[in-house]
Amino acid sequence: MTDFSDLPELETFENQYPQREYEIRIECPEFTSVCPKTGLPDFGTLTFTYSPLGKCVELKSLKYYLMAYRNKGIFYEHITNKILDDFAKACSPRWAVLESRWTPRGGIATVVTCRYQASTTE
Repeated sequence: MTDFSDLPELETFENQYPQREYEIRIECPEFTSVCPKTGLPDFGTLTFTYSPLGKCVELKSLKYYLMAYRNKGIFYEHITNKILDDFAKACSPRWAVLESRWTPRGGIATVVTCRYQASTTE
């Protein structure tokens, strides 16, 4: 199992318009991790789309958080879900979608899309 204890925390800042539902889109075209089967590097583009409530993610902390995956051996599906879980925990958005689009390997391209929806009872 992959060790995540060394991941930096995602930082946030106060949303100045929490009463308004609006959308933020963040593209990270140079994401890298490692295939746990082959040890070869995986290259992908991560696209975060979310509607902030009380907090927005601070981009420098997001960059350093994502860079920490550079040497982690982890499958596409696992990494996409883990990142979205950490993102939602830090920001508590109304909703969030994370799409990971991976560079083809052996003629196969993979796209993983995960969704988070805030509980209506919060």
